Amino acid sequence: MVTVRPATQGDLLDMEALISQSVEMGDVLPRTLEELTDLLPSFFVAEAEDGRIVGTAALEVYNRKLAEVRSLCTSPETRGEGIGRALVAACLDRARDKGILEVMAITDKDAFFRACGFDYSLPNQRRALFFPTGE
Repeated sequence: MVTVRPATQGDLLDMEALISQSVEMGDVLPRTLEELTDLLPSFFVAEAEDGRIVGTAALEVYNRKLAEVRSLCTSPETRGEGIGRALVAACLDRARDKGILEVMAITDKDAFFRACGFDYSLPNQRRALFFPTGE
């Protein structure tokens, strides 16, 4: 059994370790401890019955209209148990509570996010387009 809850100051080192592990696996972008501290109110953690942090996700709010699910990661031994989906659901619930109109995810895990209800375009066929300006 896992509980998804807002992250606290006491979770920071465990979050940093879990995110670093996911960075090494090529799953997420790096986050410094300073960034995690600044973004702490945006984060959720998944906590196992034994108190271990086995997942993280943040809802980064850009404005009233748009937010992004970021730093979604789960410990390798718990993958496939629905923890990632529960973390995404917590982010989407927070977005609804805040009245955010759209939530995006930039990912190479398309199938996972599509299973969570995300799609490539929005009503009226709006899409995000990107232009790389650096490496």
